[in-house]
Amino acid sequence: MDTARIEEVVGDFVSLRKSGANYMGLCPFHDEKTPSFSVSPAKGIFKCFSCGKGGNVVHFVKEHEQISYSEALKWLAKRYHIEVVEKELSEEEIQRNNDRESMFIVNEFARDYFVENLHNSIEGKSIGLQYFQGQRHLREDIVRKFQLGYCSEQRDAFSLKALQSGYQKDMLLKTGLSIETANHSLFDRYRGRVIFPVHTISGKVVAFGGRILKKDDKLAKYVNSPESEIYSKSAELYGLYFAKKSITKENCCYLVEGYLDVISMHQAGIENVVASSGTSLTHGQIRQIHRFSENITVLYDGDGAGIKAALRGINLLLEDGMNVKVVLLPEGEDPDSYAQTHSASELKEYIRQNECDFIRFKTNILLKDSANDPIARARIIQDIIESISLIPNDIIRSEYIKACSHQLQTREELLLKEVSKKRYELAERNRQKRNYEKHQQELGAQQPPSYTNPEAEAPVSEDLLRAMTQAPDQEQKPVSQPKKQGRDPLEAYEKNLLKMVVRYGERVLYQDEETCISVLQFIKSELEDDQIVFRHPVYRDMMQEAYEQLEDEEFIPERYFLRHHRNDFSMIAAELITERYELSKIYRSDVQDENSTASSTNFTQKVEKEEDLLFEIVPRFIMELKYRILREKITEAMEQIKQSERKGNSEALLQWMKEYRNLRELEKAFAKELGERIISR
Repeated sequence: MDTARIEEVVGDFVSLRKSGANYMGLCPFHDEKTPSFSVSPAKGIFKCFSCGKGGNVVHFVKEHEQISYSEALKWLAKRYHIEVVEKELSEEEIQRNNDRESMFIVNEFARDYFVENLHNSIEGKSIGLQYFQGQRHLREDIVRKFQLGYCSEQRDAFSLKALQSGYQKDMLLKTGLSIETANHSLFDRYRGRVIFPVHTISGKVVAFGGRILKKDDKLAKYVNSPESEIYSKSAELYGLYFAKKSITKENCCYLVEGYLDVISMHQAGIENVVASSGTSLTHGQIRQIHRFSENITVLYDGDGAGIKAALRGINLLLEDGMNVKVVLLPEGEDPDSYAQTHSASELKEYIRQNECDFIRFKTNILLKDSANDPIARARIIQDIIESISLIPNDIIRSEYIKACSHQLQTREELLLKEVSKKRYELAERNRQKRNYEKHQQELGAQQPPSYTNPEAEAPVSEDLLRAMTQAPDQEQKPVSQPKKQGRDPLEAYEKNLLKMVVRYGERVLYQDEETCISVLQFIKSELEDDQIVFRHPVYRDMMQEAYEQLEDEEFIPERYFLRHHRNDFSMIAAELITERYELSKIYRSDVQDENSTASSTNFTQKVEKEEDLLFEIVPRFIMELKYRILREKITEAMEQIKQSERKGNSEALLQWMKEYRNLRELEKAFAKELGERIISR
C-alpha cells in the first residue's frame, strides 16, 4: 500500500490529465464523454462523480479486474515486484495448494501444446485450422484470442509429450487431460478434436472442451473436462474472462449456449457475451454474471429446443434478482450463424427490436395453443405468477404484476393476492429446508421432513380459476400489501459523526494547559455518557475499532481505515473522505466601515475550511444525533400513552405522561441549543 501509487496504477488503464492537485479522466466503469473520474495521489483514492464508484488503489484493481480483495493485493505486489508472504500452512493445506497449482500449470502446458499443434503441425493446419477458418470463417486474430487448439489423432501424442516434459502422470489424470487404461497406459481424452480452453474469471485455464470433426455416431460430439479440484462445470461460464470488461461497460450480458456462439459474436464486434456451454443454467453461473451486471438478455435458437432452454433458465435468473429479457433468433438460426452473416450493428438492432421481457415471452409461447381453454389458460397464468413471485425486488415485482394484469386481462388485485400466496409458500419451504439442514447437522438425520417440492406442478388456485369465468368488472376486495422497510433514520446522523472520525479523528478539538482532547476522544466521551451505540452494523464496528486504537499515538483514522483488511471498512472510509470538491467551504461576509473609500470593496469574504470549524461541526453533529434519538423516544412515549388509554391502565398512563412531559422539555432545550453556535472560541 505504501509503494503502490494510485495515479500509476489507474494510469495503466485510464488516460489521466493533471487537474490541480488531482488527475481527471474518463471513467472506465461506465460510458461518458466528459471526464468525471478523479484520482487523488495525496489521499490515495479515486472517485467517479457520475457513477459513484470510488475507493483506494486496491479497490480500483478489484473493481476493474473483477477479482477478490486478496487477489488485488497480490496483483499490486506483482506489479511492484514485492514478495507476498503467505501465512504458515499445514502440510495438508500445502499439499492441496500444490496440487491445485500443479493442475493449473499442466493445463497451461496443454493449452500451449494444443495451440502450437493447431498452427504449426501439418495435421493441425489441414484439419483443425481448416475447420476454424474454412468452415467457421473465424479470423486468425480471433482464433488466437480464444487460444483455440487441436489434439492430433495419435492415441497418446499429448500424454507422451507431457510426461517427457516432466509433468506427473497423476496430474494428467486429475485434470482429465489423459485417461488410464486397464494396463496402466495413458491415452489422450481429446484426440482428433479441436480444442476450446475454458478460463476462470482471472484468465487461468481451468478446463477444456473438445469437438470431434469426423462423423462417428459412437463418439460424443463434444467432450469436456471432468469435475476436479479446480473445475466445477456449474460454476464456470465460457467467455466470461474475455467479456467481463464489456459487460461492465455495457451494463448488460448476452447469454448464449455454445462456444462458437460466443466466438462468432466477438468476431462480429459484440464482446459482452458468455455461454452456459450447453448445460442448464445454474445459480453459480448467474452469480458470476451478477458481479458485473444485473441485466441479462438470453439469446437462444428459434427452434423448440431453444425455446425450452430459454424457459428453463428464466426462473433461476429472476430468483437471483436479474433483469431478464429474451430474444429468439429466426428459425434455423443460432447466434453463431446469425453473427457470421450480419454486422454488429445489424445484430444489435435485431436484438433491440426483438427482445422482450419474460412475461411477454412466456405469454406468447404458452398461450399460443391454449387461448380458448379457460383451465389451460389459468394454468399458464399460474406458471407466470410462479415466475413473478421469485423476483426479490418489491418494486420490480409490482411492475411485473401490472404488466401481467394488462397483457393477460386479469385483475391486478387477484394477481397480487396469488403472488403474495406464492411468496409465503416459498418462504415456508425455505424455512423448512433451513430447519432440516440445521437438524441434519445437529442430529445427523437421514430423512428430510416433508415439504412441498418446488419443482412439482402447482395446482391452479381456486381464486384464479374462478376469476377466469368472472366478468372483468366484477368487484374485488382490495388486497393489503406489506409495509416496506425504509432506511434507519439514524443512519445519516451516524454517518456524519463517522465522517468526522475518519477525516479528523486524531486532530485536537480542545486544548488548554492541562487537557488535550482529540475529535475521537470527544465523540467517544459524549456518546458513552448517554450510552449511545450506533445502530448501523458497519458504522458501529468501525467506531468500536477506532475507540480501541485511542491509546496508539500514531493512530491516524483516515490512513488506518483506508488500508483496512475489511473491504467494507475501506470502501466506506474512501467514500467518507471523498467529495466533489477538495474543500468543504463556509463563506462569511462582514460589512466594512461605512467611511471606506469608494474604490474599496463593500464586502470582504473569509473562506474557512471544514477542518478549521471542527469546534462547531463536531458538537453539532453529536447534538443532532441525540436530538433524533430524543424524537424517537417522544414518539414511543406517545404510542405508550395511547396503548395505556386503550387498556385502561391509569398507573402506566400517568408514568408515560410524566415521561412525555420530561422528554418535551428536553426537546425544547435541544432545539434552542441547535439554533445557536455550540462552542465559541
